[in-house]
Amino acid sequence: MQDLTPLGVTPLGGRQPRAVMAGLLLVLATLVLAGCGKKGPPVAPERRVPAVVSGLSAVVEGSTVVLTWSNPGTHADGTRMRDLTTVRVYRREDAGDGEPKPALLSWGKVVGYDEIAVIRLAQPDPATVEGARVTWVDREKLTVGRRYVYVLTASDSIGRSSPPSPRLVVPFVAAPRPPERLTASPGEGQVRLAWSATALLVDGSPAPPTLGYEVLRAPSAAGPFGPITPEPIATRDFTDRGLKNEETYYYAVRAVRTEPAGSARSVLSAVASATPVDLTPPAPPGNLVAVPSETAVRLAWNASPEEDVAGYVVYRAEAPGAAFVRLTPTPITTTTYIDRAVERGKTYVYAVTAVDRATRPNESRRSQPAGATVP
Repeated sequence: MQDLTPLGVTPLGGRQPRAVMAGLLLVLATLVLAGCGKKGPPVAPERRVPAVVSGLSAVVEGSTVVLTWSNPGTHADGTRMRDLTTVRVYRREDAGDGEPKPALLSWGKVVGYDEIAVIRLAQPDPATVEGARVTWVDREKLTVGRRYVYVLTASDSIGRSSPPSPRLVVPFVAAPRPPERLTASPGEGQVRLAWSATALLVDGSPAPPTLGYEVLRAPSAAGPFGPITPEPIATRDFTDRGLKNEETYYYAVRAVRTEPAGSARSVLSAVASATPVDLTPPAPPGNLVAVPSETAVRLAWNASPEEDVAGYVVYRAEAPGAAFVRLTPTPITTTTYIDRAVERGKTYVYAVTAVDRATRPNESRRSQPAGATVP
């Protein structure tokens, strides 16, 4: 009878040679190891996403909320990041009861929060970017008395998103209206400011009597304005000291409301400017001498020690005790002068003053007089 048993298959009750069995075991072991795929240590979790947005802060200003934060400069694993492209701003509104809703990221979105802004860092307008610090203003349907919770995420060029930032809770209280009638009066190295009290809040209700005021200064009317009062002040006047004379400064003031429920500040007042003026005259010239000749009187003196002296003015009296008359229509820059309009036999008395470079020039006291009799 013909053997129909397939090659390599052992009939029931038959015996397989040992070499074949060993080969089969080797093949099975190889397949098991190949299926495992174990070629090294386990792959670590994703660590190349952007780090969390940091330093998120906010202030209620007028009818807006001004948000400021720092963009991440590294990945979550601490390595330097060069391709941050987008920051998303999320907001949740509630009545302010209890703990705010947690911020959880799912499929690139923060669950339970509304995405209200996408800031593309290549063209961030209307946000402003200074280094890593970003400022953006929320103007979207804000209601006095409501609570707003903000979280931010940052994304890189391939769309990997950071975890949500820590939540920032902002009670939206009514801000004051800006102060009015700001005036700026110049003085010697200083500017005196004054303004009217803020009477109303932006919702039309009376402003509390506990408002404070913040004074800001800028190098031009266009800004940027920075505060020069470390804390809001209770008074409605302020003197800015230690300024440079003949340089113009620009000022604005805003009102600040601080309540247990939250704080808010007004937008800036109208701008006022002032230029401090030099009101201090220079020291007078010294050691004036007058040397007569038959046709002239030659004068010489020591210069005033002040650095801002622009020149000198020469005075003459026709006789001892007579009134001094100015001889030089404009200040001269030398420390010598020749008076040729003299008459023989007459005695003249001279004095010299110093004039500075102020916008409104200050003139010193007269020097000690010097007399001369023309021979």
